[in-house]
Amino acid sequence: MSDYNSATKEDVDSEIDDKIHEPSMYKVLLHNDDYTTMEFVVDVLVSVFRKSPENAEIIMLNVHKQGIGLCGIYTYDVAETKVQIVKTLAREKGFPLKCTMEKD
Repeated sequence: MSDYNSATKEDVDSEIDDKIHEPSMYKVLLHNDDYTTMEFVVDVLVSVFRKSPENAEIIMLNVHKQGIGLCGIYTYDVAETKVQIVKTLAREKGFPLKCTMEKD
C-alpha cells in the first residue's frame, strides 16, 4: 500500500532561478610541426571543423606561420570530441599533428 496521506500538507518551494548559466567555452587549436602536410591540415579543417576550403587554407597558413591556429570555439564536450577526432585521424595517417583545447 501507499504511504500517501491526503491530510499531510507539504509546502513546496517554487522559487525559480532566473539566472541562466551559459556553458564554458573552449578554443580548439592546431599546432605547427615539421612533418604534417598542409594538405592534411586543410582536409582536417574541412572535414572535422566544417570550414570552407578558403577558410581552412587561411587557418592552415596561420598554423604554419605563427605556430598555432584557432579552429573554433565550442562547449567542453564538443571541443574534447573534436580534439580526439583530429588526434585519431593524424595518427592513422602517421602525422604528429598536435591539437589542443583551452578555456576561452
